[in-house]
Amino acid sequence: MALLQISEPGLSTAPHQHRLAVGIDLGTTNSLVATVRNGISVVLNDENGRAMLPSVVRYAADGSVVVGETAQAMQSEDAANTIVSVKRFMGRGLNDIGDISRLPYRFVDTPPAASPFATSGGSGQSASTSSGQGGMVQLRTVAGVKSPVEVSAEILKVLRNRAEAALGGELVGAVITVPAYFDDAQRQATKDAARLAGLNVLRLLNEPTAAAIAYGLDNAAEGVYAVYDLGGGTFDISILRLSRGVFEVLSANGDSALGGDDFDQRIHCWLLEKNHLSALNPRDTRLLLTHARTAKEQLTDHGETRITAVLSNGELIDNALTRTEFQSISQNLVQHTLQPLRRALRDAKLSVTDIKGVVMVGGATRMPQVQNAVGEFFGQTPLTNLDPDKVVALGAAIQANLLAGNRSGNDWLLLDVIPLSLGIETMGGLVEKIIPRNSTIPTARAQEFTTFKDGQTAMSIHVLQGERELVSDCRSLAKFELRGIPAMVAGAARIRVTFQVDADGLVNVSAREMGSGIEAAIVVKPSYGLSDSEITRMLQDSAQHARDDMKARALREQQTEASQLLEAVKHALEQDGDLLDQTERAQIEALMTALHDTLQHTDHLVLKRAIGALNDATVSFAQARMDKNMAHALAGKNISELEAK
Repeated sequence: MALLQISEPGLSTAPHQHRLAVGIDLGTTNSLVATVRNGISVVLNDENGRAMLPSVVRYAADGSVVVGETAQAMQSEDAANTIVSVKRFMGRGLNDIGDISRLPYRFVDTPPAASPFATSGGSGQSASTSSGQGGMVQLRTVAGVKSPVEVSAEILKVLRNRAEAALGGELVGAVITVPAYFDDAQRQATKDAARLAGLNVLRLLNEPTAAAIAYGLDNAAEGVYAVYDLGGGTFDISILRLSRGVFEVLSANGDSALGGDDFDQRIHCWLLEKNHLSALNPRDTRLLLTHARTAKEQLTDHGETRITAVLSNGELIDNALTRTEFQSISQNLVQHTLQPLRRALRDAKLSVTDIKGVVMVGGATRMPQVQNAVGEFFGQTPLTNLDPDKVVALGAAIQANLLAGNRSGNDWLLLDVIPLSLGIETMGGLVEKIIPRNSTIPTARAQEFTTFKDGQTAMSIHVLQGERELVSDCRSLAKFELRGIPAMVAGAARIRVTFQVDADGLVNVSAREMGSGIEAAIVVKPSYGLSDSEITRMLQDSAQHARDDMKARALREQQTEASQLLEAVKHALEQDGDLLDQTERAQIEALMTALHDTLQHTDHLVLKRAIGALNDATVSFAQARMDKNMAHALAGKNISELEAK
C-alpha cells in the first residue's frame, strides 16, 4: 500500500527533508522564538545569548527602527516614540483603551478600514467588511503614524532574522501564539503583523494551549489540567484534557486587558499618591512605570525594595515598598483573575477536585500573591517545573514542526475551541446561534432560513457574536446581502447560511439560495473587536438574565408569528373576502384588531391566545378558499383528462 506524506499547502513534500519552522510567542513584555532540534523543542538565543526579546520598538527621526534592549533603554528618554506593550493595542479602537492620559503616547483615532490582506469569496456576490465605531488606534511618532500591526511586525522581523541566522536557512512558516480570549480583530491584526514581517503563518495558536502541549509532552501528563496564563497584558485560563496524545480544550475564559502591566500601574499610582504628584509629562510617566516594573520583579524574591528616581523638574522620588504593601494594593487584580477560573470550570462542567494539575504560564505568575491565590483556589501547589516565560514558545515550536510536515517521535492531536458564540439576526431582532462558544475548531456549521415576505428577492445577513438572545445585547461583526433570490411566496425559499471557523479562530460566513444556487460570502475582518468589558458583560449577562432572555425570545417569536398571520389574513380577505358573509367577516376583522392591539403586550401567552383565536376563526375561511381554488383548477376538465394527468 502506498504511503502519502502530508504537509501544509504550499510546503515542500520532498521525503526526509527537514523544513525550518518556528514557534513565536509574541508577548506584551517579552517575545521569544523556538524550534525543534533533534526532536527537542528549544528556544533560540540572539548573538549575545539572550532568549527573551523585550517587546519594545523605538522610532527615530531619520527613519531607523530599534527593537529590544536598546529601545528599552530609551523608553524614559523618548517615551512618545518608544512603544511598549503594543500587544494591548492590537485590534483595538481608542474607546477600548480606557484612560489614555496615563500613557505617554500621541494617539490617532481612525475610521474603520478593511485589513490590507482582506479577501472574500463566493460564486455569486462577495464582500469584506470592517465593523466598529472606529478603526484600530494608531500612534504618532517622529517617523510618521504607526499602527500596532506595524509596530508588532518590527518585533516579528527581529525574531524571524534571529531564527534564520540560527537555523541557517529560510523559514517555511511559523506558529504564532495569541491569548485564548483574543477576538477576531485581535487575531487578524496578529496575522497581518506576521505577514508584514515576511512570515508564513502556519497557525495562530492559543497561548494556554501551546503551554499545555509543551508541558504535556515534556512530562507525559494525562488527565484534566488548568493552564493559568498571566502575561504582561492579557490573562487566560484554559481547561484541557490530556489523554494519549490528544490535547482537547474543554473551555477557555479570561480577560484580554489584564496583565503584569496593571500591577506596574498600581505601583505607579502608589508613587503618585505617596509623593503628592498629579499630571506628569511623558518622560516622567514612563520613568516611574519602568521603576515600578523593576520593583515588582524585585519583590518576587525580596521582602522590600527601594524606588529611587529623579523627575524632569529635579524632584527626587525615594520610597520603600514592601511585599506586603504591594500585595495589598494589587489584591483586587489577583482576585479579578479568579472569576474567569470559575466560569471556565462551569463551562467545562467540572469542579476544582477534577483538576489534576495547574500549569503556570507568563512572567507575571512569578509573583508570590498570584501563586498563593491560584494554589488556594485549586487546593494544590501550581506546577512550575517549566520556565513560565518560555513554555508558550516551546509548545508553539512543537506545533510548527508538526504542521511543517517534519517527522516526530510523538503522535498527538490538538482540539482547540472558540471563546464566544456566533450567529445571525432573525426576524424580531433575535439571535439564532449557529456555533456555540467552546465549540472545537476548526469547524463548519450550517442552518437553513427562509424569506419573510412574498416576492422577496434579497436578504440581509447580520453576523453576531455573543451569548444573549437579542441582537441589541450582542456584538455586531459584519453584514452582507444575498441578492437575486427568485421571487417566491413567503417561506418557499431555502437560504442555507454556513459558518466556518478556521484553526486560527477566524470566521467566514456564506449564504446560498438552494434552488437557484445564488450565493454570497464574507470574510469577517472587523477593524477592531470586543473589549474586555464587553466579553465579561456578555458572559455574566448570559447567566444572570437567562430566564429574562427566554421570556424575551418567546415574546419576539409570538410577535413575529402574529405579524405574519395578520399579513396573511389581510391578503386573503382582499382576494376572497366575498366567500364570507357579513357576520363571519366582522368576527375575523374584530379578532385581527384584537391581535394587532396585543402586539405590544409584554406577556407572550396573551399574544399566543390571540393568535390561536384568529387561527380558529379562519379555519372555515381557509377551507372555503381551498375549495374555490380546487374548483377553479378543475373547471372545464373531464374525467379522462384528469386520469391522463
